Amino acid sequence: MSSVNWFDSTVDRGETAPVVAVLWLCGPPGVGKTSVAWRMRSELVDRGIAAAYVDIDQLGMCYPERENDPGRHRLKARNLASVVANHAARGAACVVVSGVVDPSYRAVLPGVELTLCRLRADREELVRRFVGRSGDEAAVPGVVAVADAMDAGTIADLCVDTTGLTVSEVVAAVTTATAGWHTATGPPASVPGSAPADGSILWVSGAPGVGTSMVGFQVYLRTLRAGHRVGYLDLRQVGFGAQNTVDHQLRAANVAAVWRAYRDLGADGLVIAGEISPEVAQLPYRRAVPAAALTVCRLHANRADLAQRILPRGDRSSWPQPGDPLLGQPAERLRQFADRADAQARALERAQVGVRVDSNGRGVTDTVDAVVATGVWPLLDGARGPACRNGAG
Repeated sequence: MSSVNWFDSTVDRGETAPVVAVLWLCGPPGVGKTSVAWRMRSELVDRGIAAAYVDIDQLGMCYPERENDPGRHRLKARNLASVVANHAARGAACVVVSGVVDPSYRAVLPGVELTLCRLRADREELVRRFVGRSGDEAAVPGVVAVADAMDAGTIADLCVDTTGLTVSEVVAAVTTATAGWHTATGPPASVPGSAPADGSILWVSGAPGVGTSMVGFQVYLRTLRAGHRVGYLDLRQVGFGAQNTVDHQLRAANVAAVWRAYRDLGADGLVIAGEISPEVAQLPYRRAVPAAALTVCRLHANRADLAQRILPRGDRSSWPQPGDPLLGQPAERLRQFADRADAQARALERAQVGVRVDSNGRGVTDTVDAVVATGVWPLLDGARGPACRNGAG
């Protein structure tokens, strides 16, 4: 069997997987790709269809980018192929993808029946949406240029005009235009595989609501500023699988695939962020990245501090993340969430999972300082901690 020649080194596993139907919603920034794609996946799950979701931007967060891959499109395509295969292996019949697309993607997605749907909007409305979401008026000319290029191009299979439509109305229009897309009919395809990657991986973990994503991302940015090529991955954002529950096997497989691609690019390390539990600890992840030095750094906060962080999240989010479990929730549900987070934090304390960092009363910058001070991250100055922490200790 032939393998896909990704960048520098790829090993063919010689495996096959069922063909997967993929609906990719593309379009210029601000047109509503993520909101529509997430809603479509949710409606498929509600209908009993084993649908997964992928945000393509989550699969290319490795900088500095290479000169021969501006926009990191080849990198994202490689990771998408692996992630879609992992979703299929965990029971997904179809995958909804959102994000910017490149013409080269069609040629490097083995085992995929791809339907590419472009969303567009009149320029005035597109600009209003984009600025309302990002506040970045300086980026408007670039957004309009992307929209004009996409209107003039022929890459998509079909186009849905979203001008004047709500998210629900766009979802209905796309569903009608792509009827039956989620049923794949092709034969099994060869699945490219890779040898396990070495290097350093830091997992910023803790109970729900403790701030793992915000702290982990700032550790990542600080590592970039220190001159390293480094990647970042949010575990939740690569775990929207067909099971519609937390699937650590899926998340671990996606970590391994993405880290292999980043390591092939010359990345020194990977920062991952996401919740951990005493029952899972590192086990699926250690198995998935056996050659890497994986260190778990656990953020800890007490009940009062967790509640202070969680309760305002019903009205706002730190970033517009798909599937935010707190946004829009009533106060009583948020209090219940805080109670569960506190119980999990105390369980993690009893199990002594990872290297503990107290985040009580600390802002993001101070917590990042505390993480670095532990010495768990060898890519930042002063890090002298253990290279790898196995098990729950």
